[in-house]
Amino acid sequence: MPQSVPSFAELLDGARKSAVHLEMRDAYGVASEADAFARWKETGAVDDDPDSPYWAPWTQLIRRTVARGVAVRRARIVSEPASDYIRYEHAGTVVNVEAGEQVRWLPRRQASDIALPGNDFWLIDRRLIRWNHFTGDGASAGGEISQDSAAARLCADAFETVWARAIPHDEYKIS
Repeated sequence: MPQSVPSFAELLDGARKSAVHLEMRDAYGVASEADAFARWKETGAVDDDPDSPYWAPWTQLIRRTVARGVAVRRARIVSEPASDYIRYEHAGTVVNVEAGEQVRWLPRRQASDIALPGNDFWLIDRRLIRWNHFTGDGASAGGEISQDSAAARLCADAFETVWARAIPHDEYKIS
């Protein structure tokens, strides 16, 4: 039986110890980012103000989550040379870090021997998975919630392996 998918605020507000996010695509076509991405491609400018109308809902959520003692970590597996989208994402990641997320990058060639789930995910407290589904063009195709313990173990193991190999954001240089 399908479960309703809670919002990110509900997921993170419910986290007690950890919230980890693994991203594995080289491009996303999420509608809410389209204007900012187009602007960056035109000008090279990115909104890096954590309190801007674009960022504030996310940064406030992360700040309150981290303030409760929840570790919020994000890892990205990326191809090199990087796509335009990854370059854009890298430029804006300073906001995620400022809000309290820990972010690391893993070149895809270093992930070849890691057993990875088929979709990006959030894993909350090593037990609750929010699968992020995307279309072939990278548009959001909705989320799905799972509490399957085997899938949660796969996600936790994959994330921790990626995390151990990945490069912290402030050290990762886009190629």
